[in-house]
Amino acid sequence: MSVTIYHNPDCGTSRNVLEIIRASGEEPEVVPYLQRGWTRELLAGLLGAAGLSPRDVLRTSKSPADELGLTDPAVDDALLFEAMLKHPVLVNRPIVVTKKGTALCRPSEKVFALLDNPPASFTKEDGETIRPEGA
Repeated sequence: MSVTIYHNPDCGTSRNVLEIIRASGEEPEVVPYLQRGWTRELLAGLLGAAGLSPRDVLRTSKSPADELGLTDPAVDDALLFEAMLKHPVLVNRPIVVTKKGTALCRPSEKVFALLDNPPASFTKEDGETIRPEGA
């Protein structure tokens, strides 16, 4: 199985998701999207595959969203999308792609459903133990 994670190593949730993927026996392609940025096609494809709108993935904390006026509900998705292309940090993370689907994995537990062999449990950096739904 091929797994890709759009990852920010400074984010605890992103680090936890990366380690859950590795605990499943996969070594994912790690895309440092803050350094690479987004192409229009890639970001549109990820959002479409995940069934999410730009508003759904807008990162409002530790980003320039507020100062750019993007948190106003009147701002439309087209403007949000263009801002995300210019400021990759506006896209919440991590986004994970597997053959089972694409998802914004917040909270970390969302990644379990995307993995063929999720670990029976995982202890996050903060000490909380999480399990796949139904486990």
